[in-house]
Amino acid sequence: MIRQLLFGLALALAASQASAADTLRCGSQLVSVGDRSSEVLQKCGEPVSRDLLGYKRSANRREEFQVEEWTYGPSGGMYQYLRFEGNRLKQITSKRGN
Repeated sequence: MIRQLLFGLALALAASQASAADTLRCGSQLVSVGDRSSEVLQKCGEPVSRDLLGYKRSANRREEFQVEEWTYGPSGGMYQYLRFEGNRLKQITSKRGN
């Protein structure tokens, strides 16, 4: 019984951490995966850096779109990395600074 309870708690914790990577708090605003770069810029301000990572082809291979990474931070010792593909936020990752 206790083993099942601990397993359930571990799954719940893992699920909450996974969803946390889908949003980022900028002051009192939230940005989410799928937001446009202009929305992120309006809510979070200018990033510390913007890096062009290259270009990616669409699934039908008829279009190519830019892939860019924006860096915010450090905030509380953490850097936030936002990956944009075709002007849409695709991924949010965090890393503790040195």
